[in-house]
Order: sequence, then structure tokens, then C-alpha cells
Amino acid sequence: MILADVAYYEAWWIQVIKAIVIFAVALQLVPVILIAERKLLGRFQGRYGPNRVGPYGALQPLADILKLLTKEQSRPSTSIGFLFAVAPMISILTAVAAFAIIPFGDVQNIFGTPVGLYGIDVSIGPLYLFAFGAVAFYGIMLGGWSSGSKYSFLGAMRGAAQLISYEVSQGLALVGVIFTAGTLSLTGIVHAQAGMWYVVPQFFGFIIFLVAGFAETNRAPFDLTEADAELVGGYNTEFGGGRFASYFFAEYLNVLVVSGIVTTVFLGGWMMPFGIHPPGWVDPFVVLFKMALLSFFFIWVRATLPRLRYDQLMSFGWKILLPLATLNTLVTAILVTVTH
Repeated sequence: MILADVAYYEAWWIQVIKAIVIFAVALQLVPVILIAERKLLGRFQGRYGPNRVGPYGALQPLADILKLLTKEQSRPSTSIGFLFAVAPMISILTAVAAFAIIPFGDVQNIFGTPVGLYGIDVSIGPLYLFAFGAVAFYGIMLGGWSSGSKYSFLGAMRGAAQLISYEVSQGLALVGVIFTAGTLSLTGIVHAQAGMWYVVPQFFGFIIFLVAGFAETNRAPFDLTEADAELVGGYNTEFGGGRFASYFFAEYLNVLVVSGIVTTVFLGGWMMPFGIHPPGWVDPFVVLFKMALLSFFFIWVRATLPRLRYDQLMSFGWKILLPLATLNTLVTAILVTVTH
């Protein structure tokens, strides 16, 4: 009964504390993935990463953030001031809101009070995720359009087409999991993987979702929205200081969100393999470890694959990924119907 009711009947002060913790964890994880990426890219490319600021360069992300936040705020004379300021805020708020639904563990007793180790456990988990993903699109679109720059606007239009194209395949990849689990709750999906992680029966859905995740987060080889060789910097060309830092923060937080969702729906969430059942306080560390492995994969791909041309990006999304995602959904629906 606690499992079903805790998401709706937690005290208001628990919700406030959880909101603060979620934001604090996100603020800590982004600098960690930043230094990890720069260190790993350095090793991949046969050079050192940051090694000057702090021990082994560990304080370099803090120095970068302070540098950006202390820069003078400026904007082009052709820009639209209000939308220019709001656009980065939309990106960062939607990223944090999406991060809030990642379950880091089951319901645990903390000082005698049942607390779910997640921000919220909505009964429409994937729909909630895609709703905020759709709003995040406006952060990119408004940022490029309000800059008053043709290059920024072109990057924003690319982002709009890219997000819409790959979000369809990403959604279809999750439909197979929903059919198999019989629930839209992310904690329910984790519980449904007690016998077998869904990466096995839904392997093609896993690959499709992960590839689409690269496009959704504007990561290489799908970083066409900010292709420096073609668009100077894309939709965020005219942004500097704290506003650029907001876009930067949102991009890396979205990498963590995709890693967290893949961990939850395909890799068993907080569950460990081989029937190992650790104490409840270990659950968040299991999820963070799986997210770290997936984030490493994002960095590995960036260091390995070149950027696609835009026509290749759209062709791959509509002609290859979407038919495969549709086929995976169809086959899963037939198998679930037959076996039940």
C-alpha cells in the first residue's frame, strides 16, 4: 500500500526537501560530467585534459562556471530582449523538471517516514518526459529567433526539425517497454524488470532510444544545431555569460536525463544483476553508476564519430530509425497479445 500511495501522500515538507536535493544533485553532477568529458577527450586524442586548476584539474569546471557568471551580460541590438532572457531559462527549467522523474531507488524508511527516492512518481512517466521535451524545444527555438542573427535562427530551425524527427522514434521505442511492463509509472517499470532487464527482450528498442537520445540532446554526431563549421555556434551564438552557461548546463543535464531514463526503462533501474539485493541506501549509487557508464558512452561517441551532414541526419531519422521503431512496437504488441 505504501508503494502505491507514497507518491501522492508525501508531506509537503518532504516534497520541498526533495526538490532542493534534486536541484543540488543536478548542480553537482553537471560539473562532474564536464571534467570527465574534458579528461576523457584528452585521453582519446592523445593529450592531457585540464590539469592546472586544482588537483589534477578537478576545479576547472568551477573556474569555467565562475568565468561565465562574472562576464558582462550583453545582447545584439537586433535581438528581442525579453525572449532573449527567457529562452535559456526555459531550457534549464525543463531539463531539471525531466531530471525529477528519474527514480534513484524504491520507497525507503528515513527516520521512520516512508520516502520515495525520486522527485515524483507520476502515473504517466514517459508522457511527462516528452511533454517537457516538447517545451524544451521552445528554449532552442526562441533563443535562435530572438537573437536577431541569421546563423542563430538557422541553428534553431535545424533544432526544431531534428527534435521533432527523432522524438517520434524515441517515443515508439518506449511503447514496446510500456506494452511489456503494463504500466506508465517509471518505478512500476523498474519493478517489472525483477526477472529480466528489458535491455534483453527490448534490445532493438534500447538501441533506437539511445541513438535518438543523441539527437535529442544535440550531441555528436548529431550536433547540427550548433555546427561551428557552418553556423558559427548555432542557436546560442549570440549568448554569453550566465545565459550561455544556462544552455551549457541544460545540454549536459539532458545527457544525464537520457542516461537516467535508459537506466530506468532498459537497465533495471536500481536493481543489480545476478539476483543481488543490497540494502536500500545502495540503490542511488547503483543508478548513478549505470548513468555514469552511459554518460561515458556519450563521450566515447563524441570522440569517435564525425558530424553527419544535415540531409544524412534527417534521412537516417525518417527512413531508418522510424521504420525500425515502428516494427519493434508492432512485433512487441503481437508477442504480448499472444503470450497473454
